[in-house]
Amino acid sequence: MKILLRWFFNAGSLLFIANYLPGMALGGLYSALITVLVLGLVNAIIRPIIFIISLPVNILTLGLFTFVINALMFWFAASIVKGFSVENFSTALLASILFSILSFAINVLLKKE
Repeated sequence: MKILLRWFFNAGSLLFIANYLPGMALGGLYSALITVLVLGLVNAIIRPIIFIISLPVNILTLGLFTFVINALMFWFAASIVKGFSVENFSTALLASILFSILSFAINVLLKKE
């Protein structure tokens, strides 16, 4: 039950970000739900591989390259899902940071019983 709530709240936060961030467009609730699902799959499957490959760069930048990896995963998800678009890398970077913050807040709120 909590996983469905997280899914819907994350989709809502993605819709919120898309409405207020120029350069990002989302087709509606259905597109947001599919995008959150694709982002979860991309972050579970592809992100660890990219993270391991770029580990030397990540160590060199003291972990800041992780923001770049997150933005690339966000941008990649936008290339997969119809109805979700991100214009450029800087928009993907800002959107991924905002989405991470909102997703963290949702997880903290839903963790409390």
